[in-house]
Amino acid sequence: MEDQSTIEYVRYRLKRDSSAAAEWFRTNWKGKRWFRWAAAALAAFVLLWMGAWALLARDLPEAETLLDYETPLPTVVRGIDGEIVHSYARERRVQLQYRDFPEKLVEAFLSAEDKTFFSHGGVDLTGTANAVFDYVRKYGSGQRAVGGSTITQQVAKNLLLGDEYSVTRKLKEMILARRIEDVLSKQEILELYLNEIPLGRRSFGVQAASRAYFDKDVGDLDLHEMAFLAILPKAPERYGRKRYEKMALERRDFVLHQMEDNGFITAEDLREAQAKPLGLVTQRTERSADAGYFLEEVRRQLIDKFGETAEDGPNSVYAGGLWVRTSLDTEYQDAAREALRAGLLRYHGNRGWTGPIATIKMDDGNWQSQLASSYLGIRYKDWRVGVVTQRSGSSATIGFSDGKEAPLSGLPDKLKAGDVIVASPSGNGYSVRTVPEVSGGFLAESVQTGRILAMQGGFDHRLSDFNRATQAERQPGSTIKPFVYATGLDNGMTPATEVPDQTFCYYQGSQLGEKCFRNFGGGGGGIHTMRWGLEQSRNLMTVHIAMDAGMPNVIQTFEKMGIGSYQPYPAFALGAGDTTVERIVNAYAALANHGRLHKPTVIDYIQDRRGKVIWRADKRKCDGCNMAEWDGQPMPRLGAMGQQALDPRTAYQVVHMMEGVVTRGTAVRLRDLDLPLFGKTGTTSGPTNAWFVGGSPEVVAGVYVGFDQPRNLGGWIQGGNTAAPIFKQFVQATRERWKDEPAVAPAGVRMVRIDRLSGKRVFDAWPTDEPKAAVIWEAFKPDTEPPRATRQDAIAAKRQEILALIREGKNGGEQQVIVTDGNGEPGDFVEEQGGIY
Repeated sequence: MEDQSTIEYVRYRLKRDSSAAAEWFRTNWKGKRWFRWAAAALAAFVLLWMGAWALLARDLPEAETLLDYETPLPTVVRGIDGEIVHSYARERRVQLQYRDFPEKLVEAFLSAEDKTFFSHGGVDLTGTANAVFDYVRKYGSGQRAVGGSTITQQVAKNLLLGDEYSVTRKLKEMILARRIEDVLSKQEILELYLNEIPLGRRSFGVQAASRAYFDKDVGDLDLHEMAFLAILPKAPERYGRKRYEKMALERRDFVLHQMEDNGFITAEDLREAQAKPLGLVTQRTERSADAGYFLEEVRRQLIDKFGETAEDGPNSVYAGGLWVRTSLDTEYQDAAREALRAGLLRYHGNRGWTGPIATIKMDDGNWQSQLASSYLGIRYKDWRVGVVTQRSGSSATIGFSDGKEAPLSGLPDKLKAGDVIVASPSGNGYSVRTVPEVSGGFLAESVQTGRILAMQGGFDHRLSDFNRATQAERQPGSTIKPFVYATGLDNGMTPATEVPDQTFCYYQGSQLGEKCFRNFGGGGGGIHTMRWGLEQSRNLMTVHIAMDAGMPNVIQTFEKMGIGSYQPYPAFALGAGDTTVERIVNAYAALANHGRLHKPTVIDYIQDRRGKVIWRADKRKCDGCNMAEWDGQPMPRLGAMGQQALDPRTAYQVVHMMEGVVTRGTAVRLRDLDLPLFGKTGTTSGPTNAWFVGGSPEVVAGVYVGFDQPRNLGGWIQGGNTAAPIFKQFVQATRERWKDEPAVAPAGVRMVRIDRLSGKRVFDAWPTDEPKAAVIWEAFKPDTEPPRATRQDAIAAKRQEILALIREGKNGGEQQVIVTDGNGEPGDFVEEQGGIY
């Protein structure tokens, strides 16, 4: 009852007071002109304010989007050991959590930008009034007024609005700031601000700026360095420049004074910090391996999978903040790079200057910007890329992208102004250097996994990003022969099978006529074992093997091993079809892996910004690996990787024969490495390409040397004297990582003593370590080894005696027939009537 009376009383008062107010308004409206004008003005102002508010707020982004906002982050790449080797970034960005920011750093930014941050609701009215006054004062002068924005307003501007300079943008900023304060906590707003604020030198956020200006992490900064970072939001591209150093010091000291006034530091801290110089670094330490071809291949694959920019998806290369584990082995990579460069320079020798790497139009007068925008560079010894700025007779000058010029010596006759060249310091200037015109590719791969460990696609990726290890289609020459021999072994032949080293002619049809093959360098004749033919790289024997095994079968082997797809013509058995270093090396790795073929990979797995694995190369499932408790059963095992592309026994036989290529064949220059290596050289017609592919049971590598537009390398060039030394230098540089363990034979292989030249079985001698020992161990599949009677003359001498014994047996007498092996020793004996087994 009492509550009801209270409600009725309130209603009565509202009705009475509103009626009184209305009566008062009507009286003044009718009797006072100034009141009517004031009321109309007030109504117009309210309507205008509501309309402006509706107009400005209508299309504003929702502040709630900041709850799910993801800072655009670069992709970080790690090597095989987990160390960071590179990052893909167009801007420097590193995301930290609020607790990661040092307290003094936060206080420095509050003192410089918004000391009332923790007390205002998004807009500082005093600061806004000052900004309005400054805007009116500078209106029409062309000068930009002070912003007066709070940290929250700057977050709204940077993340939601943009940097348009206008009154409407400022009003929108204020509206959004109030909304952001309702959505995010003060700490969350500061975290966004300190991660996103542009601070110059392509740096966004304090961690990236700390690295850019001081080459330190934020946790390692001193007080004066924190104060410097806090001045950057006002003029990020000015304070970091040498000519504005005095201005930067004054502004830094102002921030330090503000910190003292706010009670954040003591007077002693202030004096100590003011006494320090800026201490800016001119060039920060770049954590990037010199593996441009490898890293570009990784980047290309990432873009194919996830896109390039934020518009392509949440895991894009330049905004997704991916963490990528690769198979890059920096030690192998450094060795591969230097070995290939040395080989190219060795081939170039004293051939002289090969011409400019590019040209610039000097008439435009902006050679420096043209050179800088070309992104040409080189990281070899002390060489630099520059442009010839002037040439007059025997004198010239060279200019670099930093604007500096110097005298140039060692001038080729054809050198002219505008030529972009490489040069190295010499005396008080620079001397012209030559990048070899010949090029090539090198790739090393892990046998058991298919992971690419090193990749060098030319002299330097800064000069040309064409990757000759993965993109150059070249004829492999004799490096393809092991797969022809593998086909022969799968079709009834053995390493001891005798093959003619004699002319082979093949009728190709009415239009192409007859094709006759010859050995490299001519010669030939006689009949030799398959092993000898592979060791000595005999073309005629290879063609005989291919035709006996069937060219369609040979082509099928090439396809199964991923080398390429060709027509069944004998020329392809000698390497006439195009392939890449990557494909041929992967096929050799399968030989060393007992015929098991992997897909070559440069990426092991990819994690998103939160560490979740979103892609992995090894897609094998492991049932039971994630059990909460052990169920008492044997440990779960992963299945085998790759696919079985070749009979394991065949693969081992080929590898075993290729060990002879290194021991006494065309790659004998590798023998002094004193390692159980296998491999094969290759030289194409011309010669236009020189190859070597080989390795150990753990690592296989391949290299070719040739011009980008194939032409004759010179009659003396062979794979053994041009490509094999590059592989040799690679192994020498990483010698301690190569194990002294030979390939292990798979089940089903029998090791038999044979005569190396004839292929006949031997019983009275043993193999030795001599490279050209008469007796060697040879690998055979069961029941394919040579028969025990090995001396045909001895067998012929016994022939009549054996036949007589057989005839006597057929006449009813059961005889025991003794068969000798030709050395006077008893061989197999037969107790069955009527035959010898």
